[in-house]
Amino acid sequence: MFSPQGPSLRELCVQALSSVEHGYDLLAPKFDHTPFRTPQSMLDATTRALSGLGPFRTGLDVCCGTGAGMGVLGALCQDGTTGVDFSSGMLGQARSAYPNASFVRADARALPFDAGFDLAVTFGALGHFLPEERPALFNGIYRALRPGGLLAFPAGSRPPVTSIAHWATLGFDLALRVRNAVWRPPFVMYYRTNTMQEVSRDLTATGFTVRTVPLSPPGYNLVIARK
Repeated sequence: MFSPQGPSLRELCVQALSSVEHGYDLLAPKFDHTPFRTPQSMLDATTRALSGLGPFRTGLDVCCGTGAGMGVLGALCQDGTTGVDFSSGMLGQARSAYPNASFVRADARALPFDAGFDLAVTFGALGHFLPEERPALFNGIYRALRPGGLLAFPAGSRPPVTSIAHWATLGFDLALRVRNAVWRPPFVMYYRTNTMQEVSRDLTATGFTVRTVPLSPPGYNLVIARK
């Protein structure tokens, strides 16, 4: 499915009926051949937007997956990069792709870092956290950053109700809510539970100063939260 190297429909169904952690362990070897990986154009746009805000010594990719964001950090950070994820399968792929980086297996809701990073990024991961879990995520990132450090991540605008994207994301979220109501363990991945207003509110409550800058493609902004 998606490409000859990507997962089959059966493999995706097995993943969808697993926990988030085990599901990504199963998907890891083929993840980079799916549309779920952050597009390189988005990664490049993020690098350009952050390039004038440094210098950055050390960087942290939160929920790094197979390591898409590690390339962004590698281009910006002078003294080393670290990726953190709770899927051992995804971390294995990331270690192979970025052998000079450091990787830590941990739950992003309980990050084991203290004031060690100048820049933190995350790509496509917020949907894995329920609204009530965002404060723990943001508090952990806040602790991980040095004073003045930045958290940055791309965020898309809510698609208009007349668009295909609106109905696709709505249908996906509804299907997962039904799945999680009747099947355990749950698989948390929602596209419509992280509005910019709500995310900004939680970041500000954590102690961040928040602003956004436009990215390409149109309709996307880079959220920049400074400690």
